[in-house]
Amino acid sequence: MSAPSVLLVDDQRDIVRLLHSSLQTLGHELNIIDAPSGEEALLEASLRRIDLLVADYLLPGISGVELMHKIRARNPSLKVIFITGMTARKARAEMLNAGAVAMFDKPIPLADFLDAVERSLGLVRTIFPPESSREAEEHRETLSEVLGGLRQKIHADAVFLISDRGRVLARAGDLYDRSMEVSLLSALMAIFSAGLKVSRFIHQENLENYHVFRSEDHDLILIPVDASHALMLAGKDVAAAERVLQTVKELLAVRSHVEVVLKSLGVAPVSLDAEPSSAIPESEPLTPAPPEPEPEVDLDALFAAADKNSQVRDIDAFWNDAVEKTSNIRTNPDVISFEEASKLGLTPGKTMPVKLTGSLKPNEPPPPK
Repeated sequence: MSAPSVLLVDDQRDIVRLLHSSLQTLGHELNIIDAPSGEEALLEASLRRIDLLVADYLLPGISGVELMHKIRARNPSLKVIFITGMTARKARAEMLNAGAVAMFDKPIPLADFLDAVERSLGLVRTIFPPESSREAEEHRETLSEVLGGLRQKIHADAVFLISDRGRVLARAGDLYDRSMEVSLLSALMAIFSAGLKVSRFIHQENLENYHVFRSEDHDLILIPVDASHALMLAGKDVAAAERVLQTVKELLAVRSHVEVVLKSLGVAPVSLDAEPSSAIPESEPLTPAPPEPEPEVDLDALFAAADKNSQVRDIDAFWNDAVEKTSNIRTNPDVISFEEASKLGLTPGKTMPVKLTGSLKPNEPPPPK
């Protein structure tokens, strides 16, 4: 089987180079072709089969959507990822409705981009790998049925069971836009972790915190199952004022069912009093690491150093000023300074001592000034 072909199209060469080098880091065998315009991309597509098109929405000449339609006329199975700097909702809706598997704003989040490439081409997922054990598969199938029932009951787009490491353990449906799934889950798990800390601070006996996000495209609701699992629900208006209480009530009912299923599969629930899980290894950079504590600052030492630096700067300024002044002293041998003139009696009110030379006669007054 030949390696999949990926066609990168953007008139900004630095973006093409960035995406090209990023794809090479995946370790998959890929044929990567670059093109700076839609017309050149069409020429490349006429010479070979293209499996994935990654194109800017705005191209010189034909647009990215037009390019997609022209290539799909020859290759209906073409997968498409759009990149854009536009934020207009109409343009974004056009890209998603055209059948793109993902859409990314510039600057492009590379983890999400590479995950979308792996998903669209059916490659082994290295950025966001699923669990692969047999127990995990049974676990996922059983829970997916539970989540699927909830999704249908409240007409949601998707319901996910997520681990504290940002892994999707079971899912029913998909997000409205899967482009940002990796980053979204990472951000949600950071919120989940912060919620656990608050629950411990206020000494909650049970996890009773809910996180609700409203959006024109779809709403998100996140509730904890235990200290290492959470349920996320996404859908149009599921968090609207008139629906949110009923939605949370249905989620809580499913949470109890999920806890039972997890126990039946041998997944022990993690209590609120348990220590937080260890940091995610470098190979799984999904949840942001907590910030390093800032070192204590010795203010007295800083002020002392500042005073010392100030003294040094004053001394340096004095000598720099002295050098500047001395550099302006005239070195012309025919010109003398006021101090020298005073010593010679050439200043007003003083008599000049006479030194006899061959050019002056005794008692002869000095020449007028």
